[in-house]
Amino acid sequence: MGKSRKPRRRSAAAAPVVENVDGGLAELIPDPDRARAWTLLVDGAPQSHVDLDDPAYLSFEYQRRLGHVVDLAAPPGRPIRAVHLGGGALTLARYTAATRPRSTQQVVERDAALVRLVRRELPLEPAARIRVRSADAREGLAKVPDGWADLLIADVFSGTRTPAHLTSAEFLDEVRRALRPGGLYAANLADGPPLAHLRGQIATAASRFTALALVADPSMLRGKRFGNAVLLASDLPLPVAELTRLAASDPHPGRVEHGRALTDFTGGAVAVTDAAAVDSPAPPPSLFR
Repeated sequence: MGKSRKPRRRSAAAAPVVENVDGGLAELIPDPDRARAWTLLVDGAPQSHVDLDDPAYLSFEYQRRLGHVVDLAAPPGRPIRAVHLGGGALTLARYTAATRPRSTQQVVERDAALVRLVRRELPLEPAARIRVRSADAREGLAKVPDGWADLLIADVFSGTRTPAHLTSAEFLDEVRRALRPGGLYAANLADGPPLAHLRGQIATAASRFTALALVADPSMLRGKRFGNAVLLASDLPLPVAELTRLAASDPHPGRVEHGRALTDFTGGAVAVTDAAAVDSPAPPPSLFR
């Protein structure tokens, strides 16, 4: 992972930026501890945090875990070709550009008004090779050439829920088509007790990929609370030891499940198809209070 610079505190209070976007009311809230850092909220739900002075800094727990996947996608510093389904504040695309210069990236974000807001208020580095397309994630994925991507990250929410058509085996068929042989797929999955959605997503990935790993907070995996889990999949063996070490070093250490333990965790869940797919569960109203 790229080294984070020592943060500079804001010298004066910056005003929040509030604007209606296609998905609701977007707010960019200044971070009081970092001079050019902002948190993006949509309808009150935190979506992204980005530090323009230090794009290698990842504040959100799940984004740090996805950052570990970026770190493990190739030898350190080597450019990669990455697809991001879901843009938010373009945090992970910025992270990839900072830690892997000369990487070529495609971002698909359905909310065109949000894209305009982020590009205006939180501009990308001119040298970053990041192309942003305003489209539905599955429609945008269909335009990615066969075998193009080394890494494909799905972090798509409509409000606080992942749309049903991005949870199916047929969706993963498109993911596999866009990935190079041995490429990595990572998904940010949100769920709470009894974790039926998470178990179904693991079973769905297992129907299409030969190697899986899951990173999450231990209390979330025990069904104690609503939270985020990062699912990693490939057709080649995964760097489980390295992922375990990185997840354990986080401020909020994550647990990595893989192999038989992950299969047992699914509890007999079956793969989700387009015909049976539903949106991911909504978080409890108290989560963002």
